[in-house]
Amino acid sequence: MDAATQRNVEQWLEGDYDPETKAAVRKMGESDLVDAFYKHLSFGTGGMRGIMGIGCNRFNRYTVAAAVQGLANYLLKQTGSERSVLIGYDSRHHSREFAEESAKVLAGNGIQVYLFPELRPTPLVSFGCRWKKCSAAIMITASHNPPAYNGLKVFWSDGGQILPPHDQNIIAEVKRIGSPSQVKRVDAHPLIQFIGREIDEAYLSAIQALQTDPEQNRIEGRRLNIVYTSLHGTGITLVTQALQSWGFTQVALVEEQCQANGDFPTVSSPNPEVASALKMGMEQMVNEGADLLIANDPDADRLGIAVQHHGKAQIINGNQIACILLEHLLKGRLPEEAAFVKSIATTELFQAICEHYQRPCFNVLPGFKYFNEKILEWEKSERENRGALQFIFGAEESLGYLAGTLTHDKDGIAASLLLCEAALQAKLKGETLIDKLNAIYEKYGFHLEKQLTITFEEGKEGSVQIKQMIQTLIRNPPREFCHIAVEAMEDYNTSVRTDLKSGRQSALTLPKSNVLLFWLQDGSKLMVRPSGTEPKIKIYCGVCLKKFQDLDAAHSHCEQHAEALMQDLRSRLTV
Repeated sequence: MDAATQRNVEQWLEGDYDPETKAAVRKMGESDLVDAFYKHLSFGTGGMRGIMGIGCNRFNRYTVAAAVQGLANYLLKQTGSERSVLIGYDSRHHSREFAEESAKVLAGNGIQVYLFPELRPTPLVSFGCRWKKCSAAIMITASHNPPAYNGLKVFWSDGGQILPPHDQNIIAEVKRIGSPSQVKRVDAHPLIQFIGREIDEAYLSAIQALQTDPEQNRIEGRRLNIVYTSLHGTGITLVTQALQSWGFTQVALVEEQCQANGDFPTVSSPNPEVASALKMGMEQMVNEGADLLIANDPDADRLGIAVQHHGKAQIINGNQIACILLEHLLKGRLPEEAAFVKSIATTELFQAICEHYQRPCFNVLPGFKYFNEKILEWEKSERENRGALQFIFGAEESLGYLAGTLTHDKDGIAASLLLCEAALQAKLKGETLIDKLNAIYEKYGFHLEKQLTITFEEGKEGSVQIKQMIQTLIRNPPREFCHIAVEAMEDYNTSVRTDLKSGRQSALTLPKSNVLLFWLQDGSKLMVRPSGTEPKIKIYCGVCLKKFQDLDAAHSHCEQHAEALMQDLRSRLTV
């Protein structure tokens, strides 16, 4: 073991940790010790996430308590006398325990806690934070990560992920907590208050305003046949009620998957982006003659769907859902100040649709904290009477969508409702959402996006490999992919855009991030982004064909082109 790992191990063996934990540390083999102790589990701008287990690089009650103590210390430095935090949790193993531990630490610091007594979706925690005017909120979740993971997500008083200057200030406070002795906690306290269904009911009432045609939904909604799966997570607590409140009463559950279970036993991954996660629901949809399958990830902030089209199940991916929802909303009544937001990883078709309707579209980095940044910027301009824009809809390719500003984070529940509304309107014309999507391609050109994920070993070795690969790519930027010239490379870590033909460099205005983006001469784009929570490098590719005669031929051409570009990029990722 290196010196840093050894120090961390010794700190746990000699520090204020319980005897059972110390005994478990002593039984660990060297390789397990290195992975569990070679660094401290980092608290980033969105909170922290990691594999559950013993060690400073693992998600456990000690690392959770230290993070929450850091948050409490920062909250106590804020002006104002009343401070409160809303806490929710998902269906993962130990999520309730971590939520209760968080509550005990906050109460130990004299901070009012509102704790959900049962699991609830992440969007409801964001909404509830705003509705109850809390200082902050905590959601215990690891979203769609594998079962071994859990995490702690922090929202600020606006219901969005923490932004500057709060993010770095909270991180600094968390880093100051080096021992359990610095954590204040109480086992029971009047400041810990369990909440009833008031937030559920407030949310169900508020989302009514998002409907574009409430009368049609109320009268005809029962004609849409829906299959729903929560993938063993939190969506089942609210989604079916929300659908019924809009008039969508014909909802069949994938019963086995609508049982909360942190093992996610029916899927290899509880991620609705993964086709196998939708298999059970798609089979039920076809067998029952339903129109579509709605799938939320375990904390219900993402939405995946499949459609029955000509008797077969067909998945619609995140970029396609984004464009269907965007076109659906743009055809409705919108304020003059309406504006839209997408991540740089999201399809350029989104931009083309906005341009057609002459509505502004803004690009941000991946991650909904950047969407929230735009919302807050425009809300501030409105308060100051400076000609503000109004956020209507934002999307990123990884099944994340936000309509309106009831929450300031992605909301898979509200997105489910709007998608059903679009599906109903299609069905009343004898069409499906696939027909809607094909009409979009005919109108704006065929766009196709693909992703490739390179997975590494857990632990220190994999982390080092990823860093070395990215650095190699930066030092030797490719001039072409598949014999197509690279026009520009955007390095968001250094905030520099380089024109590879002229060599000219210009500044990127978006915040720094570990992202590389290549723009090709034929309009294609390639993006490389290491995962912030798992040992993975993700490659994103987008290609387009503005003019085509046959839809199937266009799809085949773009599919082959995108695959070739990604494989070329992958071959250049070497240590």
